[in-house]
Amino acid sequence: MNVLVTGAAGFIGYHLSKELLRKNHSVLGFDNLNNYYDRNLKIDRLEDLKNFSGDTKNFKFMEGDIADEESLKAAFQKNKPQILYNLAAQAGVRYSLENPMAYIQSNIVGFTNILELSRKYSIDHLIYASSSSVYGGNKKLPFQESQGVDHPISIYAASKRS
Repeated sequence: MNVLVTGAAGFIGYHLSKELLRKNHSVLGFDNLNNYYDRNLKIDRLEDLKNFSGDTKNFKFMEGDIADEESLKAAFQKNKPQILYNLAAQAGVRYSLENPMAYIQSNIVGFTNILELSRKYSIDHLIYASSSSVYGGNKKLPFQESQGVDHPISIYAASKRS
């Protein structure tokens, strides 16, 4: 099965990609490799995935940003994925106070690109990683999917909610 994993160099994306490779899926990792987290760590993870897939070469990587429709479109065209795991996002609540536009671009524009290209390329399954931050000031723990999410307390939460 062809799988596209956005945010493949992140912690969750890396481990998900490794598990998909264990199950012999063909994985195209897509990540902008920004420096919010240590870029060298991301590069090391991608090298590990390339080595992990060994002779099968089931792992390929494309550097790109989900907010850039053309680079994302190239990933769809290259891999022809049946399943898409969208783990790409601008992370971090505090940083959203300093650079709110990064969140609008990645978490809203980028996710809209994901949705539109998934529709255009008839993706069978789209799995989206949200964030517990969408629950905002909810006091009832543990959070439940049935709870309201209409009161975000950060730009990050609002962008993930959107």
